Amino acid sequence: MAPAFDDLSLDELRARRSAKWVTYPADVLPVWVAEMDFALAGPVRDALQAALDRDDCGYPNPAGLGEAFAAFAARRFRWPVEPESVWLASDVVVGIAEALRLLTGPDEGVVVNPPVYPPFFSTIRELGRSVVEAPLAPGTDRFELDLDALERAFAAGTSTFLLCNPHNPSGRVFSRAELEAVAALSERYRATVVADEIHAPLTLPGTEFTPFATIGLPRTVTVTSASKAWNLAGLKCAVIVAEAALQDELAPLALTLRYHAGHLGVLATIAAFEQGEPWLDELVAYLDDNRRLVGELLAELVPQVRYIQPEGGYLAWLDCRALGLGDDPAEAFLERGRVALSPGPAFGSQGRGYARLNFGTSRAILRDAVARIASSVVSEGD
Repeated sequence: MAPAFDDLSLDELRARRSAKWVTYPADVLPVWVAEMDFALAGPVRDALQAALDRDDCGYPNPAGLGEAFAAFAARRFRWPVEPESVWLASDVVVGIAEALRLLTGPDEGVVVNPPVYPPFFSTIRELGRSVVEAPLAPGTDRFELDLDALERAFAAGTSTFLLCNPHNPSGRVFSRAELEAVAALSERYRATVVADEIHAPLTLPGTEFTPFATIGLPRTVTVTSASKAWNLAGLKCAVIVAEAALQDELAPLALTLRYHAGHLGVLATIAAFEQGEPWLDELVAYLDDNRRLVGELLAELVPQVRYIQPEGGYLAWLDCRALGLGDDPAEAFLERGRVALSPGPAFGSQGRGYARLNFGTSRAILRDAVARIASSVVSEGD
């Protein structure tokens, strides 16, 4: 039976206790945090139910996770991964933080490409490191890496680049040529790349995802998870894949992080990687239609909003500056339209005037969300 992605009950969704559904009052439609509304993939649900049936809720055992991820990476991305190089972590942010803790020293800089996932900023600062910005360059039809800005950061002494690919919130999936240019700069300046590739399984049709580790930069570490593609964030399981040149430096992570993950998360992740691709393929096709629907709805109801279709993921980065709603249009959408989007300024100063919309939901809910956005835009004569 095909997954019923369009068959969602708002009443049933509001019964959920996750942050997405309890943060705002019941009259607010939440399309903010990166959490999809769809039912779990069958193999994932079965794995979790089997664990509960045997009262299997103990400490995590990573056995089988490396093999499952390596096989998935080979099938999906043509990325050869040695299973023993796959280490368990609780989530991607923790994996990034602990890798940066070992790879950098106090007060050292870490380059990011804002607007970017807000925990990048807080994580770097909490470690006592400094954020070095190489902002994305907004083009006419997509955002681009600013390689000149990246080189300036490396030339000034920053030796670590935290790459988000596919990029959150813009949805860019960087081309192999772009990543090769990043690798060439990193090699020239002896820099390390920490790649957050959590949205990679959700690369949308028309675009090809290239794992950064396949470019050949020796000092590369990848942190990823099944949590976005199969909606498993609450189960706490991610993987760290360190290239050979970094394995000695990062070896402590293989032991220190494994018991911080969730046992049910490991079981669900293995099931997702081993048996969840048919469901994933149908999800990606559904999201492909949804990203187009976002554009159609905006053009009809709020044509002042500029929207570049994402190449990966289920997040729409909306340029609302023409609406005249100030730095945080999400605030107006919430107050006037009772719809919650992620505030653009949280993604860096480059996010002022923007808001992020999550379209990982049914078409009916998506139409309601954009209609509520439109209702927030009141002309002077109204």
